[in-house]
Amino acid sequence: SDRRYYRLLVPDMPSRALAVYPGPFDYATLTFVNVGELLLRMPLPVPAILAHEDDLGVLVQEDLGDVTLQAHLGAAPLADHAALYRQAVSFIAVIQQRGRDLASPSYAPYKVAFDVEKLTWEMDFFVRHFLEAYRGVRISDAGRTALRAELALVVEELAAEPRVLCHRDYHSRNLMLKEGRLYIIDFQDARMGPDTYDLASLLRDPYVDIGERATEDLVAYFLALIGATGREREFRQRLDLMALQRVLKALGTYGYQATARMNPVYIQYIPRSLRNVHDILHRYPRFGRLQEILGSHLDELG
Repeated sequence: SDRRYYRLLVPDMPSRALAVYPGPFDYATLTFVNVGELLLRMPLPVPAILAHEDDLGVLVQEDLGDVTLQAHLGAAPLADHAALYRQAVSFIAVIQQRGRDLASPSYAPYKVAFDVEKLTWEMDFFVRHFLEAYRGVRISDAGRTALRAELALVVEELAAEPRVLCHRDYHSRNLMLKEGRLYIIDFQDARMGPDTYDLASLLRDPYVDIGERATEDLVAYFLALIGATGREREFRQRLDLMALQRVLKALGTYGYQATARMNPVYIQYIPRSLRNVHDILHRYPRFGRLQEILGSHLDELG
């Protein structure tokens, strides 16, 4: 992000969060504001915007505190884990269902989508920043062509799926806990995409391993919420396909942060991400060739 955040403490008043942009903005055209208004109409809990100073590039927002879902899970009993994840999953169902009802070109997310171009760019980002820059892999022209062909099969299938409204980065670090209630943050990149996108982000979260049993329960819960009970097997296959693409893109981001931004904080999440990729590749024979190519460069996927 190119934004900086500060907490404003004033005696006898609730604290405020200041989002400071790199330069002046037009409040009326800020995507964060536009998407926030859409989510509020659903209604979903997002931080309130209390004031803005366009010339200074400052948004004054409700202070949600410091506790992300990821941080809370480290200290909470297992019963809390289940309840909070069910709440998080229910928000995805609302985003999809109410997102369909409120669809309008006046909202930014309805004008962008996870199409072939966007998904392909993300897979190229993985190759460039994780395989090559971070891991130092040298890929031959023939190897690059073969890898791109296999990734294209994933991309084309995902891009062809019917699209719903997606948060786009829905995981335990973008869900805040305040006074026992979850709030959604970092939603400015919302766009249209597969109905598995946000759920894959949440359940194959590199920051938290919720386990296979919990994953199965939450998939069933989500399908019940959207009225699609009985589709678990078909949906799980599509969910794994989405998770594969999503985690590969995340690995590209971690590689980029480590090599281009000199930010090592995400390196700790690479092993879990590679385990997720390994498990999906080995679960389906259809990914045999992709597993062979990636496994030749990454021992963790062999």
